Amino acid sequence: MTHIMKWTAVLLALCLYVSAHAQKYGDGLIDKTVAVVGNEMISVSQLEEEVQMMRAQGIASDRNARCELLEQLMESKLFLMQARLDSLAVNSEGVEGELRNRMDMVRTQLGGDAEVEKYFGKPLYKLRQEWRKSLEDMTLTQQMQQNIMNNIPEITPYDVQNYIDATDPEDLPVVPVKYQLSQICIYPDREAANSAVKERLLAIRERIINGEKFATLARIYSQDPASARRGGELGMASKSIFWPAFSDAAMALKPGIVSQIVETPDGFHIIEVLEKQGDMFNARHILLKPEYTSEDRDKAFRVLDSLKTELANGAVTFDLAARFYSEDPATKTNGGQMSDPNTGSSYFEIDQLKPQDYAAIKDLKEGEISVPFESLDNEGRSGNTVYKIIKVDRIIPAHTASFSEDYDLMLSQVKHEKSMEAIDDFINEKIASTYIVIDPLFKDCPFNREGWSTKFKDAE
Repeated sequence: MTHIMKWTAVLLALCLYVSAHAQKYGDGLIDKTVAVVGNEMISVSQLEEEVQMMRAQGIASDRNARCELLEQLMESKLFLMQARLDSLAVNSEGVEGELRNRMDMVRTQLGGDAEVEKYFGKPLYKLRQEWRKSLEDMTLTQQMQQNIMNNIPEITPYDVQNYIDATDPEDLPVVPVKYQLSQICIYPDREAANSAVKERLLAIRERIINGEKFATLARIYSQDPASARRGGELGMASKSIFWPAFSDAAMALKPGIVSQIVETPDGFHIIEVLEKQGDMFNARHILLKPEYTSEDRDKAFRVLDSLKTELANGAVTFDLAARFYSEDPATKTNGGQMSDPNTGSSYFEIDQLKPQDYAAIKDLKEGEISVPFESLDNEGRSGNTVYKIIKVDRIIPAHTASFSEDYDLMLSQVKHEKSMEAIDDFINEKIASTYIVIDPLFKDCPFNREGWSTKFKDAE
């Protein structure tokens, strides 16, 4: 039997076996205990709900999904049991926040409360109860894992050096080329551009009020490509996924009424609400973004060209020029030095740079300054137009990680590996010492840990 045929048979057997032997639960669905870990049980319904959740999040579930989920659930039960023995406390505030996020995500993904209930075959209150319990268990599990990792001995420079010496150079991480950069930014005339885009949007709003279809004008004018194809319609979604100004305006509207202009970091909108359900709504919108002229660009480029000349002549330092002339509040006070907004690091790998920024500096050497170019800032989802020059402060070539140049990176790697070893040791020890029974239906699952193989019913 081929590998594919084998797993098709396993899943078919699961369906047939459950149909023949399981108990009914919920709205006619079926349930059966498929694993016991200590005093914790795992049922078919738990597995199927996890699979459903994966699909609701848009994650593909292949033929091995149930096997992988079962192993994950069994491992989590081992941590959960120890967490309860150690009397760890649930972070209730964190659980409630995560529960709201999960509910909002699923309701948005599936299109409303009724669709969620239909998809999972349960009322919302029941789902909330079950997911709250699951998240509480997850919180305890994560705390237990963190406690185990925190108990590993402190990693010393000696440990890092020993790790590097004992590892084949080919197995050490390769550090990609990194850039340290500084910039001077000038923005176009935002006030004039904002006034112009508002006038355009008001004219469109007037046409809708005079009888033209919102959906037709959204297809023609909206600069949100995804919704424009649907006549501006966003679909039923939780208000929490939108910018607060957008969701507040939409929730205040009656269906069929067109909003005044609403400004968000994405641009300017007019909104028409189609339907509201509690804290969810379905709306159409037309998004317009400020547009800048070649005159704006030329004016900024002249200033930046002049600054570049002054810098080349040594009349002023880049640090001082950035502090006086740059209009980017995030970097001007640091003399223009750029940092990754996600990590805070002052070093950028190629894929962390905006395409426009990398194109401008890719052929430069250390100390050189780019020609003026147009780029985007980090505001909103797509960024605002900005004109800039960039100075390459330092280039670190790609290289195999070393103790002297990449100590922090190697320290993190050694600590991570020691932490994973501690987690593995804990799981393997608990598998050996805990009462565990797994339904033989899952005997052909390719579990990662050999210890499970002795825990099937027919292996007792």
